[in-house]
Amino acid sequence: MNSNPQDGTSVKKYGLALHTASRELGLAISNFAGDSRCQTWNLDRDLATHLHQYLVEFIGPQTLADLAFIAVAKGPGGFTGTRMGMVTARTLAQQLDIPVFAVSTLAAVACSSSKKFISNQDMALQMPAQRGQLFGALYSVNKDFGVTEVFTDTVMTPESWHEKLESLESAYQLIEVGSELGWSVSSVLELAYLEWKQGSRPDWSDALPFYGQHPVKGH
Repeated sequence: MNSNPQDGTSVKKYGLALHTASRELGLAISNFAGDSRCQTWNLDRDLATHLHQYLVEFIGPQTLADLAFIAVAKGPGGFTGTRMGMVTARTLAQQLDIPVFAVSTLAAVACSSSKKFISNQDMALQMPAQRGQLFGALYSVNKDFGVTEVFTDTVMTPESWHEKLESLESAYQLIEVGSELGWSVSSVLELAYLEWKQGSRPDWSDALPFYGQHPVKGH
């Protein structure tokens, strides 16, 4: 933390995370020194209408000027919601001249899910996609270094994914990822903070969504 030489107080710098890649809006904020909060709302198609209102109300009593970085769920997930969160994060970061960490929704779920298991098995995650396909990914989780991508987020047929799982030589924990993901926003923030501590400062322009598929009407 930086200190103010005039009054000796600490200048609190916060990280903010947005998760809009599903029907749930998830927001999290923390100064990583005891002041943290997280909240979700099931907004579904009202996300576009209410996102900015909820964001402004959630941040208080902090202000945008208190933010050191922004984290955002980059997908996979709903096309419109993911795009909306990414545009919001990029726009704010550009205006504030702060970094944006684009975090995989599957990596965030892996991070959250790993806290429920005692074993150190890798996390295999599968999530429904459009047109009968699914998203699959494999992550190794370490509490000190976050998640390591073993098999990158990929859209594929269920048959291809099952073949991939059968080819794995080590044990894994299979996670079925649902359609409401806002609850994992705290892990989006956690993973971003681990990168922040390691000195990473990604420019807002480098934050890109991962859709995996071309959008279909109504999605």
